Amino acid sequence: MSKIKQKFSELEAKNEKALISYIMVGFPNERATLSAVKGLVKGGVDIIELGFPFSDPMADGPVIQHASTISLEKGTKINNFFNLVKKIRKITDTPLVLMTYTNILYSRGYPKFISEAKKAGIDGFILPDMSIEESEEYLKAAKGKTDTIFLISPNTSKKRINEIANVTSGFLYLVAVYGTTGVKAGIKNYTLKAIKEVKKQTRGKIPVGVGFGVSTPADVKKYISVGADAVIVG
Repeated sequence: MSKIKQKFSELEAKNEKALISYIMVGFPNERATLSAVKGLVKGGVDIIELGFPFSDPMADGPVIQHASTISLEKGTKINNFFNLVKKIRKITDTPLVLMTYTNILYSRGYPKFISEAKKAGIDGFILPDMSIEESEEYLKAAKGKTDTIFLISPNTSKKRINEIANVTSGFLYLVAVYGTTGVKAGIKNYTLKAIKEVKKQTRGKIPVGVGFGVSTPADVKKYISVGADAVIVG
């Protein structure tokens, strides 16, 4: 059982849901990242999502884009990142998910990157620009090593949800709002409806996490109240 799956099982046994927190590594520096991780662990976060900077982060809003730019300017590289993850692993055994873009892995080679990431302490990947049609080579390399968390949106068809859920592990990531990450104006009814429908469709086979535009504790409570198994905040 993967560390992420084990975490959800532990929470389910206690009738609890998961709080997943996102931070951009290397922003504004490595020391700050380690300090943030310590704070998240102390605060009781269940899973930590580590963003690795990319020059064209299409899924991210202006705040995370800015953090990504600063991190790159400060010299964040893959090897630095793996060393940082090893340091984080000395602090906590909290599941760690790497969110970045496909080219970061592809340029190093999927098997090599995934093996190095796993060895450092990464438990799963979120690659927002990777479609399931393009994922065969990646999934082959990740099988048995790390979880792969694919994204769906409120307007994803039922057929497509089934296809994505069949190759997703760890949890299914439901994007709460259309557009990029960041603060949005209130909870949308279409999101609440989507959570209910996705939960019904997946029938408990995989946890459903909701992220993008989660701005307040009230947002978290509302998403949980309609069936979300996890909420992602960053």
